[in-house]
Amino acid sequence: MLSSAESQVRLIHDTLKQFWGFDDFRSSQKNIILSLINGKDTLALLPTGGGKSLCYQLPAILLEGICLVISPLLALMRDQIDSLQALGIEAELLSSELDEFEEESVYNRCKSGLTKILFISPERLQNQLFLRNIQEIDISFIAVDEAHCISEWGSDFRPSYQNIKKFRQEFKNVPCLALTATATNKVVKEISAKLGLHHPQVFKQSFKRDNLNIIVENTSNKYNRILEFLRQNPSSGVIYTRTRREAEELTIFLKNNKFQNVDFFHAGLASGEKEKLQKKWISSQFHVLVSTNAFGMGIDKDNVRFVIHLSPSSTIENYYQEIGRAGRNGDEALVLMLWNPQELKYIDDTFQNQIPNKSEYQKILTYLYSVFQIADNDMSEKTFQLDLSRIKNLTKLSTAKIKNILTFLNNQELIYYKNNISASTIQSFVQSDELEQLAPSDSYFMELLFRNLPGLAIQKVHFSDLAFCKKNGFDLQNFKFKLLQLQKAGHLEYLDGSQHTIKFLKPRNDRHLFGEYWSLFHNIQKNKLRKWEENKFYIQDSDFCKMKLILNYFGEADAENCGKCSVCRKRNNSKRTLSSDIAQQLSNRPMSLDEMAASLNFYSKESISETLIFLLDIGKVKMLNYKTYMLNS
Repeated sequence: MLSSAESQVRLIHDTLKQFWGFDDFRSSQKNIILSLINGKDTLALLPTGGGKSLCYQLPAILLEGICLVISPLLALMRDQIDSLQALGIEAELLSSELDEFEEESVYNRCKSGLTKILFISPERLQNQLFLRNIQEIDISFIAVDEAHCISEWGSDFRPSYQNIKKFRQEFKNVPCLALTATATNKVVKEISAKLGLHHPQVFKQSFKRDNLNIIVENTSNKYNRILEFLRQNPSSGVIYTRTRREAEELTIFLKNNKFQNVDFFHAGLASGEKEKLQKKWISSQFHVLVSTNAFGMGIDKDNVRFVIHLSPSSTIENYYQEIGRAGRNGDEALVLMLWNPQELKYIDDTFQNQIPNKSEYQKILTYLYSVFQIADNDMSEKTFQLDLSRIKNLTKLSTAKIKNILTFLNNQELIYYKNNISASTIQSFVQSDELEQLAPSDSYFMELLFRNLPGLAIQKVHFSDLAFCKKNGFDLQNFKFKLLQLQKAGHLEYLDGSQHTIKFLKPRNDRHLFGEYWSLFHNIQKNKLRKWEENKFYIQDSDFCKMKLILNYFGEADAENCGKCSVCRKRNNSKRTLSSDIAQQLSNRPMSLDEMAASLNFYSKESISETLIFLLDIGKVKMLNYKTYMLNS
């Protein structure tokens, strides 16, 4: 006869095998799941690739009722739902993209018990319709993903996370699971307090990754170093860049140098193109994506053999999360960061130049609200096209400072700021039977819109400008110009999906904007600079093990040296030199320079070549033929 504890363990193992096909759990997954099943508040720190989602997906299947997952990432929630539905697990998402009928259908399926997991954004917790309907839904537990967003000590701070504690008071007997991949000890304490966790079971997996070989390399010729690396390492990987332009330029350089299995990826791409690239990369053994940090969140691929940073990340948290995408299957993986002193100085200047002082902050905000004629205590329901160059001309301040403030206002949910490509929208203010009243050219153009865009007569319609122009033989720029003319005449409202847009979500309140929000903005900027200084020390330091520095940053004070990173290799030079590594390789069989470079991928090809010449000179190595080396016995 199995005890209750033994029954639980057997049940979760059987469920893991049945739905996911795995024989065993990773690290602390089992104990996290058991904690939840036993109704305890739980806080789990699992590094990237540590299997956070399974910690709520599996108990959601076993427990009566619905697991409510709160997450800030819409794209990640969609990916989770696709994965769950592929496994036969019913999951739903409530988002602003749903109309009233679709929302009601989601609520009805939840109330009838057909759904096991319901995903929402933290902003949904203030939606009155949601708060009314959730009272009729049986909740098994609440899972808070990316829980570090509740902390004001990070740049990912989301004020809507502060509403979770109040929401939980309505469900006092419902346990809560808080999940995060990167959090310092200070942030962990803040998560527990601000979520109102009651005597939480805390599970903190070590951030150490034994299979990662960390190289931090000072080099001026980054493009050639990457080209050399890719030739030596034909496998799937990610190369992170700081900007979209860098991603595109590096991709062109690699293709021009006969490395064809590479593409660029960034937030400026259309959603269909991004989805196609993700699928290609995930399914391929030998595909490389050159990307901004827009790529990677929620993307699960276990055979990533390398991650390269063309330039340093802004924080150690970001860097650790990005390198964590390498070697998820446990195989050896290599992570390479390239830097030089001039670049660090440039990043220093960039940080300083994008942070406005208090008077500049006030100036940008005043002009921003004035441009769209939003008076104090007023709020417009409209979505506005945003011309950054106009605000820049008005304020005489840099685009970087303006974007910094727009991003801050967006994160604080004061505005919705869209800076990526999406579908365009048209809303007609003229009915189809009123076209005769317009000028002939306007009437003809409006009639064409009605014929090509079903539903335009009754609602706002999303469409592709490019597809419309191809179908009807229009020049794209002339087409957009005509739409803007019709908008100026009051016949329609047009939003160009390729342009930035802004929508004000709360009434203007100068007292708050220039008081508490300025204080929060100022603290976030100071925190950004502090994190960059910490990261700069990590990059430049040549005395401490790189993995040990990362572990110390995350509170693992007693970590040992990894023995693999660029610092450890240099420190162990007396015991293990490049010469001895080459000798070890050649003791197995004769090899060419390219073969040795592929095997000894920790070293540059140039260093291996120089050492081979030295070994030839002293007689340790000889040539078998014009390109093959062997030991001289």
